[in-house]
Amino acid sequence: MTIAHWIGYGCLALSMALVGSYVALSKPLLGIFPVFLLATLRFLVGAFAMVNWIRKPATEAPLSHSTKKLLFLESFLGNFLFSVCMLFGMRFTTAVAAGIIMSAIPAVVALLSWIFLKERIDWRNWAGIACAAVGIALYSASKSAQPSIEYQSQSTFLGISSIWLGNMLLIGAVFCEAAYAVIGKKLTEGLSPKRISAIINLWGLALVMPLGVWSAIEFDFLSVPPTMWLLLLFYGMAASVWTVWLWMTGLKTTPASQAGVFTVMLPISAALTGVVFLGEQMGTTQIIAFAIALIGVVIATTTPRHSMS
Repeated sequence: MTIAHWIGYGCLALSMALVGSYVALSKPLLGIFPVFLLATLRFLVGAFAMVNWIRKPATEAPLSHSTKKLLFLESFLGNFLFSVCMLFGMRFTTAVAAGIIMSAIPAVVALLSWIFLKERIDWRNWAGIACAAVGIALYSASKSAQPSIEYQSQSTFLGISSIWLGNMLLIGAVFCEAAYAVIGKKLTEGLSPKRISAIINLWGLALVMPLGVWSAIEFDFLSVPPTMWLLLLFYGMAASVWTVWLWMTGLKTTPASQAGVFTVMLPISAALTGVVFLGEQMGTTQIIAFAIALIGVVIATTTPRHSMS
């Protein structure tokens, strides 16, 4: 295995770890900013930070019609629709259900990679995917959410049980995230990670800005503490710039099905951030669950000695 492969693995792991950290740290931001206003400000931060990344390098071919469609789908599914499904899905269901459903991401990434990219998925990838799913599901099941389940099961939305609606939205988020990984792999064949990051951020800004402006009309910006603006800056840079660039960089040397296993770093990082910065607790069962998930990453990324180059 070459150094480029290990650098790719490191980029993928760091990308998902950053996602987990900003998801956890977004809790205080969501307590101040409306969802769509927060999303708009996030994309604005990214647009200013990546203003020089949008330019086409002299060595890069002009964007084809199919590439433009893929860039739009990458932003629409991976940025806009994923956020809508995830944030609103969490309002209707429980954290336990969310964790169990999201544990399916590596398997769905592998399935879509096999269907659309024709990637071969060997037993190591499947074993890693299985460990990731078991670890995240065990972590979720170890957290008590029965009161929330009982409350949610008594409410409905448009005649549908709200907990089922929440679960369906989260399933949609799983497929959006999986599509993000698969489309991203296709895009890295002809575009640089920097340009992909800048273009899909602009599409995300265009998609969410009308809703963000509507949310901002009656929002009191002067009431936001300076510390929250600093946290917003970190959130915008992490969500729109660093994580996307790292993920696309890792995909250049890693099959999408294998890269999907690294999504286990998201819940691990979110939990650790909660423990370190938000005073949350983590028990023995959760630690064991995360160990199983990390073993899955090791299995999926370990190449047999006779095939190493």
